[in-house]
Amino acid sequence: MSTKVTLKPLEAEDEEEPVMAEEDNSRKEVDLGNGSGVIYIPRFLSCHQSRDYLKYLNDHIPWTRPTIRVFGRPFLQPRETCYVASKGLREYVYSGYQPRAYSWEEFPPLMDILDAVHKAIPGTSFNSLLMNRYNGGNDYVGWHADDEEIYGPTPDIASVSFGCERDFFLKKKPSKIFRGKYGEDESPSKRSKKPDDPEKHRFALKNGSLLVMRGNTQRDWLHSVPKRAKAVGMRINLTFRHVL
Repeated sequence: MSTKVTLKPLEAEDEEEPVMAEEDNSRKEVDLGNGSGVIYIPRFLSCHQSRDYLKYLNDHIPWTRPTIRVFGRPFLQPRETCYVASKGLREYVYSGYQPRAYSWEEFPPLMDILDAVHKAIPGTSFNSLLMNRYNGGNDYVGWHADDEEIYGPTPDIASVSFGCERDFFLKKKPSKIFRGKYGEDESPSKRSKKPDDPEKHRFALKNGSLLVMRGNTQRDWLHSVPKRAKAVGMRINLTFRHVL
């Protein structure tokens, strides 16, 4: 059985700077309301571990940059990717592209990172991994939610980052009509651009960091890693998920 996922192109507002989430070097939990939440650990892995893992992932993972379909048109994916999954899981298909599912045993260090994630977030049981390599600031992922049926209604999505620091945005999924300050109708795009909008968050994903989206986050929120001209280095991101 296959599931289709559609990714949206980068939106113009991605280049704007929302209010940045407060950060330090400890575990931070952000309550997004209505059963949604984020856990962020800036120093999940040490600098030494992160450097070694980054080199391994860059040198040994069979990266590919596939052609996907966005709104019915072919589109070269703006980042490289690789998919790893446990045996017997349902096929994963997104935007008309079905990646080859490699096994965990082919890349033993990935199993070590998976074990560390499970220890950091008790109760999780991830069995699939989507990896992305961003070769520079022009590589990105547009606004989307990982709300596919294969992950269930309230999935945990754990993201481990290596290499160049990149911005990670969360914004509330818009309703059709919002009411303005004085009762007038207000478009979602106009509302989302307000600098003091409490329903938009940014995290600077550091080398060796772990971010986990939990509960209803995929149902109620969108996330993205936009283009950044100043991001000149490579970033590799590991996104752990549980396929039902």
